[in-house]
Amino acid sequence: MFQPVKAQSDEPLAIVMTADGPIMPPMLEYIKRGIESADRQNAEVLIIQLNTPGGSIETMLEIISEIRASNVPVVVYVSPRNAIAGSAGALITMAGHASAMAPETSIGASSPINSSGENLNSTAETKTKEITKAAIRPYVIPRGKEALDLAESMIDDAKAVTANEALDAKLIDFVVDNVDDLLEALDGFTVQIGDSPRTLNTAHAHTEPLEMTFIEQFLLLLTNPNIAFLLLAIGVQAVLIEISSPGGWVAGFIGVTCLTLAVYGMGVLPVNWFGIIFLLTAFVLFILDIKAPTHGALTTAGVASFIVGALVLFNSPGTPDFQRVSVPLVISTGITIGLFFFTILMFAIRALRAPISSGIESYVGKTGTATMSVNESGGQVQLSSELWSAESMDASDKIRKGDKVEVVEVKGLRLKVRKLK
Repeated sequence: MFQPVKAQSDEPLAIVMTADGPIMPPMLEYIKRGIESADRQNAEVLIIQLNTPGGSIETMLEIISEIRASNVPVVVYVSPRNAIAGSAGALITMAGHASAMAPETSIGASSPINSSGENLNSTAETKTKEITKAAIRPYVIPRGKEALDLAESMIDDAKAVTANEALDAKLIDFVVDNVDDLLEALDGFTVQIGDSPRTLNTAHAHTEPLEMTFIEQFLLLLTNPNIAFLLLAIGVQAVLIEISSPGGWVAGFIGVTCLTLAVYGMGVLPVNWFGIIFLLTAFVLFILDIKAPTHGALTTAGVASFIVGALVLFNSPGTPDFQRVSVPLVISTGITIGLFFFTILMFAIRALRAPISSGIESYVGKTGTATMSVNESGGQVQLSSELWSAESMDASDKIRKGDKVEVVEVKGLRLKVRKLK
């Protein structure tokens, strides 16, 4: 609704996107939107500045399909300096109608793993690698045998190379410092769009950035394992608070919201769902220690179960580093939750040990003064500003008017007292 009005220009248009992050469904939606925008504006070229450690194979294949179906030439540019096109990102770079890298960048390490982040078994590994190689082979074969061998070794042996090494093997087309240099290099360059070649005219192209929307950024943030872990921890804790103290709505609302967002992230991330068992066990132990206090033993066991569960859930063997949850974050969060429940436990124990402060039972142990002689048949004592009928205990010394007495028992509306020495 609030797109800025632009003056008509005869200069060719180059739309520039910034795809910085893992290859996940939100990234797919962003690239699809960019391709649609470039087609709608009849852009000369769409440049995707890519910096990714990798991501989902399924999402990667969909992105490649979108790029190859585009009517506007798509140039994948690995940038800025020190950026990487790792794993799935390397294959997306190869699928561009043209590809470039900034100096001091790298590409490769594209061996597939399963949805739990672990290495595939031999049969599944062979199938996945062959399918992946077949998917990129049509785009790499025209670049020559050396480029094809390098691309296949990235998949088979997780090989990675620098920008210059990729250029020497003709796996990419250019090594340039920035977008302006890239547009200059692309001018007069011929790309294949479908079955027909197209020569690019980018010498005087003006650039237009296309940033991620707030929703796209938010959904991509949810695929961060640290964020998903924190949402899961907060959500479960809030729901348990609501269950243990029903009647409010704030804790329950926060808990359900956090758990819903966490489930989205975990549905995209490679997680080992066995870790959920440890996490649920941890929170059960926390609640049990409050309901049946064990002076912190169950809380300590709960903290240990929480830490193990989080690490099993997100940090399975073979999970890429960028999809692993921070170990210090897990430990600190586990200790914080443990301290929270331990504090509640201390209040619960203190409440159990506190003397009764209201009701008839609260009079036991209080002291008063006899306003008349008190014996086993009766008498009267004053407690604070109240006069009570009283009788003496069998073992009590004789109580006379003015003696100090202590309440031993409440018997209906009569107090049983003994004389204080």
